[in-house]
Amino acid sequence: MTKHRIYTMSFAGVYPHYVAKAEKKGRTKAEVDEIIHWLTGYGQRGLDNVIEKKTDFEHFFAEAPKLNPNRKLIKGVVCGIRVEDIEEPLMQEVRYLDKLIDELARGKKMEKILREDNLLI
Repeated sequence: MTKHRIYTMSFAGVYPHYVAKAEKKGRTKAEVDEIIHWLTGYGQRGLDNVIEKKTDFEHFFAEAPKLNPNRKLIKGVVCGIRVEDIEEPLMQEVRYLDKLIDELARGKKMEKILREDNLLI
């Protein structure tokens, strides 16, 4: 079985699109970075390193310092598919990130995006 194309794509190639989507709606690169830090556990230096090395999505998530357990609270639809129903773990991680960036671009408050009001841990 072949890997989905997104898994082999460079995170650095998609990251500017996340930032552009947010900035187009009046949000900031810092907010995009905060979402990525929250979801993956990467600090700014780690995130910069991933971008510099052009790490693919598969390794981006596999090498994430600490995937946030509260990411399981992310619900909703991305590309017509409910993220909570995605069975392939890596695809679900990618779609969690997509969903968070969508929420940011739609103007949702950061504390809601980061699920601070209903923590699992």
